[in-house]
Amino acid sequence: MSVAVSLMGPTAAGKSDLALELARRLPFEIISVDSAQVYRGMDIGTSKPDQHIRDEIPHHLIDIRDPANRYSAAEFRQDALKVMEQISRRGRIPLLVGGTMLYFKALKEGLAGMPSANPRVRQKILDMASEQGWPAVHARLATVDPAAAARIHPNDPQRLQRALEIYEVTGQPMSEMHTGEHEPLPYRLCELAIMPEDRAELHRRISERFAAMIDAGFIDEVRRLHDRGDLDEELPAIRAVGYRQAWQFLENRITSQTMIEKAVVATRRLAKHQMTWLRSWNNVKKIDEPHIEQALKVLESTSILENNQLWPGICRPAPGFPGQEKGE
Repeated sequence: MSVAVSLMGPTAAGKSDLALELARRLPFEIISVDSAQVYRGMDIGTSKPDQHIRDEIPHHLIDIRDPANRYSAAEFRQDALKVMEQISRRGRIPLLVGGTMLYFKALKEGLAGMPSANPRVRQKILDMASEQGWPAVHARLATVDPAAAARIHPNDPQRLQRALEIYEVTGQPMSEMHTGEHEPLPYRLCELAIMPEDRAELHRRISERFAAMIDAGFIDEVRRLHDRGDLDEELPAIRAVGYRQAWQFLENRITSQTMIEKAVVATRRLAKHQMTWLRSWNNVKKIDEPHIEQALKVLESTSILENNQLWPGICRPAPGFPGQEKGE
């Protein structure tokens, strides 16, 4: 059976930089597991690797969807499996990197058959949220599907709406629909997670990263999306952390300072949510910092690659792999 490696962790933990270092040691190709990096035109706010990096190290599932179109966990699983098979056929190893935990879960466990979107039920839920607020929707979900409500934050309208919609349409809690038989992942998977122990340091990184995004032109990036005229704040792409707050700023609904404060708070909340997911994850190998030697040691200890002819490349780039300079 082919092997794959996943690298998870909260936002701003250093996953992307560590992934690049790993790909320079082992013949990895990186698959983005990020629900915002799939969208074209959303580069700065999603910390996409630039073209120079993507020319050096192959990256997949980036810039595959227009922001006007939705992208689901089921679509991600289908696309990821296709790319993973292509990578394996080339004799290389898929390295799945990101922080969208629902995508990792969908890939690993599969997804039960979910009902299609029901416009009438969705509108009913939106009306409830408009009249009573999303916390009321969360409270309603907690009465019919406590397990799903425990996983979904009261300020996560997209997932709240979908979870309650599934119950209203099927009469069955979404959490129970995820516990049936699923198509197994046809890979031996080594799961690695960066779990920072210093929460204050992570918060500092989050604040500094958003400030750097602002300096790099993030507001202009969001302005270009806003000026298109065919996008709105209810689309998943625009609801992404940072983009929603910048959108509100561009519409003069909040000040620049409030935008920064709200974006940083939302990002910290996202990081906390990602850490909660990871604490309940089975068989994950954890490191506290994105150090290459720690990661390599964990990979070696799992023995997942010990019978793979590519493992000897651990101390140097594999022959012929992008990033190896002549004479190294």
